[in-house]
Amino acid sequence: MAIAGSSPTDAELRGQLRKRPLKRPGESLIIAALTLCGLVSFVITALIVFTLFGETVDFFSEVSIWEFATGTHWQALIPPDHHFGVWALVAGTANVVLWTMVFALPLGLMAAIYLSEYASPRARKVLKPMLEALAGVPTVVYAFFALTFITEDFLQPMLGTDRVPIFNSLSASLIMAVMILPTIASVSEDAMANVPRDLREAAYGLGATRLEVAVRVVLPAALSGVIAAVLLAVARVVGETMIVAIAAGSTPNFTLMPLETIQTMTGYMLQVGLGDAARGTLDYTSLFAVGSTLFLFTFILNVAAQVIVRRFREAYD
Repeated sequence: MAIAGSSPTDAELRGQLRKRPLKRPGESLIIAALTLCGLVSFVITALIVFTLFGETVDFFSEVSIWEFATGTHWQALIPPDHHFGVWALVAGTANVVLWTMVFALPLGLMAAIYLSEYASPRARKVLKPMLEALAGVPTVVYAFFALTFITEDFLQPMLGTDRVPIFNSLSASLIMAVMILPTIASVSEDAMANVPRDLREAAYGLGATRLEVAVRVVLPAALSGVIAAVLLAVARVVGETMIVAIAAGSTPNFTLMPLETIQTMTGYMLQVGLGDAARGTLDYTSLFAVGSTLFLFTFILNVAAQVIVRRFREAYD
């Protein structure tokens, strides 16, 4: 109960709004439709998890969990000498994530700073849609561009065909850096644009240069949005399939070196999905075991993203 003469709290206001009768008959239908959509989303997610982990249990009835969780050699499709050390596939995924972010993160942040702090409104109106258009290119187009142009026409002539195999992590990472550049730049620029103008003017009043304002004032103030952009880009790289399957190869390799042929978790799932693995076989159930591992990694990444964003979020009145 609010004290006389004082303003009601947010909780009291929300309670009052809930108690108010619906003024329009159509609102009940809208609320029911939204509730149904939420329930359908929950049921579909539950069914996906149930199917994924159900087949994973069948896989671990034949393969040791210890071997799967600690081994570094993956050889699933060549019987009878099977090896199911998932860290070879995890290392392949980490390889492309590492080198993709090495190239994409600096370029994305520099593009965001330029669009937010340096570009004129007219230039921003032209450049930002052009940058975001890169996100609409089909990934299979990126994949063949990485295989032909980046590897055969750029890396091999520059470094030598003996050092650069036709399938390598570097070409896939370079083209995925281009693919996620709009995500990092656009989301980060939106976060920087929401920083209050008063902070910039206060810094200018103290004699700071435009670069100092951008790097020391605007970027820290928009850090939660920048982190969210980076984590969103990482999730996009982790889930990418066509580029790594075509450009990076299909040889599981426990390495972080960029000029090596590797295989990621999604690349292996594509390989099995397009192959002749019969339902119920070990090859088939290994697909779900790798998928469950990928699901756990992405779930942990999303939880970490929520924690980090809340930790660094800035609120301005």
